Amino acid sequence: MKAQTPAEGILLIKDWGASRMYKAVCGCGDDDCTHTIDIEADDCAVSVTVYTRTRTNFWSMSRWSHVWQLLTKGHADFETSIVLSEQAALNYAETLKKAVNDVQNFKKP
Repeated sequence: MKAQTPAEGILLIKDWGASRMYKAVCGCGDDDCTHTIDIEADDCAVSVTVYTRTRTNFWSMSRWSHVWQLLTKGHADFETSIVLSEQAALNYAETLKKAVNDVQNFKKP
C-alpha cells in the first residue's frame, strides 16, 4: 500500500512556507475527534504541534476530585483518539515526513 496524493483523511489547510497546517479527519465522522497538525521550522528546530478538542466525563468524578487533582498534580489529565483507516494512517505518516522535509528545506538559504 502506498501513500496517496491527494491523501485520504488528510487535508492541507494552509501553507506558509516554513509552516504547514493539516487536518486529520477521524474515521468515525465526528469533528470532535479531528486533529489539526501544525508543522513549523524555525532557526533552531522543527516543531510538530497537534491540536484537538478534548472532553472529560465531568460527572464521573465529584467536583472535589477535580479540584484535588488540580491542586496536587497541577493539571488535569485528558485523552483523545483518532480512528484512521490503514490508508489514512499511511497518508498521515507520509504527510508528516514530507511536511517536515519541506519546511526544513524552506528555511535553508
